[in-house]
Amino acid sequence: MSSVRKCSRTGCLEPAVATLTYAYSDSTAVVGPLATASEPHSYDLCEEHALRLTAPKGWEVVRHEGEFAAPDRSDDELTALAEAVREAGRSDGAPPPPEQDGPSGRRGHLRVLPGRT
Repeated sequence: MSSVRKCSRTGCLEPAVATLTYAYSDSTAVVGPLATASEPHSYDLCEEHALRLTAPKGWEVVRHEGEFAAPDRSDDELTALAEAVREAGRSDGAPPPPEQDGPSGRRGHLRVLPGRT
């Protein structure tokens, strides 16, 4: 049984129709059609909040044109952009396993330096 996703805004109980994703490197907020799956670094928005969203000074908002509804085409440019931003924000690769203590005393990203006498 599928459940209806709700707007991420605090106190809003409306169903989500759009997904907000930030591209920090480009100072851009992308408001596109509702993503097929909920992602930890994106926000589901109802229609009212998707249309009223503003960005901080110096940022650009790229917004889906038209009504927000379930996407019927996967090759839409805005959908592709939103998916690319989501992919860039994901950390799918697991961190490398920490190295065993050896002569350098290195463990993971930390290094133990020998004391000076």
